[in-house]
Amino acid sequence: MSTHAKRERLLLADLLEAAGPDAPTLCEGWNTRDLAAHVVVRERRSDAAAGLLVPALRNRLERVQAEFTAKPYEELVQLIRTGPPRRSPYSLKQVDEAANTVEFYVHAEDVRRAQEQWTPRVLDPVFADALWARVEKLGRVLGRKSPVGLVLRRPDGQTAVAHRGTPVVTVTGDPGELILFAFGRQDHASVELEGDKDATLRLHEARLGL
Repeated sequence: MSTHAKRERLLLADLLEAAGPDAPTLCEGWNTRDLAAHVVVRERRSDAAAGLLVPALRNRLERVQAEFTAKPYEELVQLIRTGPPRRSPYSLKQVDEAANTVEFYVHAEDVRRAQEQWTPRVLDPVFADALWARVEKLGRVLGRKSPVGLVLRRPDGQTAVAHRGTPVVTVTGDPGELILFAFGRQDHASVELEGDKDATLRLHEARLGL
């Protein structure tokens, strides 16, 4: 049975292929070629990808990213579609599912929602629950830069505290939309914000995410 990460991987590859190498994305400063190179480097060059988290390695990451960005776009898309080599930890199903489900979902939406006349995807309940589990697990990491108290809430009332503080803003939406909001895509997430007007504005403009 396909995992959520596998399905999102294939969707992302299809979206990148259809959009072409020069289409916009929601990732600031990146077009589809840049995004494709990022995904490939993250999976295939762990020595460079560490620069995503370690500032001292940022220059190395930028050099390697530039090398991959220069590769033929079709090759990058195919590398995403076929997945990482066996020596990569991402080749393990459990690691792939844990690390890539949200990664590929967010980046697929980065491509979709940068286009005109996009509409929110209708997610199946099992996948929605899987994304909600990530909201509960990652919420405080993603919300650590919030300038206000931040509560994420599903329409059914389930909540996750992403940042403690006052005043509090409650963001309500389906799990996929909450994921996008918490990953810094506030302008493109279909959610409702409840709280003080100034607090909601500050939250909307904050740089959330990793």
